[in-house]
Amino acid sequence: MHVTIVHIHVLFDHVDEFIAVTRANHEGSIREPGNLRFDILQSADDPARFVFYEAYVDAAAAQAHRETPHYLAWRDTVAEWMVEPRRGVRYTGLLPEVEPGA
Repeated sequence: MHVTIVHIHVLFDHVDEFIAVTRANHEGSIREPGNLRFDILQSADDPARFVFYEAYVDAAAAQAHRETPHYLAWRDTVAEWMVEPRRGVRYTGLLPEVEPGA
């Protein structure tokens, strides 16, 4: 399982817009072949901080995500709303185990 945890800090004035645009990206992402999870988390202590938990069956499926129209639209729309560049940390998912081709 290919997992990326993305840390995002948004300008406070754009939090509501960010959530709306992110919702559209989320809806498209969960329908992608190879997507296992695409969770969007908002900090309880700082509503301008978000974490995305993105799990795909393999690296190819994760790469395909970064080429979809919904992701590209999201990326371009939110770029100017960031306090700092978003940071993705790559993990290998161990449990639950995912069967190849699942």
